[in-house]
Amino acid sequence: MSAEEPLFRVVRGVPTAEELAALVGAIVVRSRPAAAPARASTSTWARSGRPAGTTPAAGPGAWRAAGLPR
Repeated sequence: MSAEEPLFRVVRGVPTAEELAALVGAIVVRSRPAAAPARASTSTWARSGRPAGTTPAAGPGAWRAAGLPR
């Protein structure tokens, strides 16, 4: 493909300038890589109910330790 060769061409019909602009816009939008979805932030209310930096450990007596104050 050379630099002078068009990327696409109209095969049938006579599109208006607005129709060509819409087509080019749609092609440009579709050719961009999809952005990673934004990570949902946790609300302050939900964050306050979780212990900071500790994860529950499984094992003997874990059920008892889960109810004890930290």
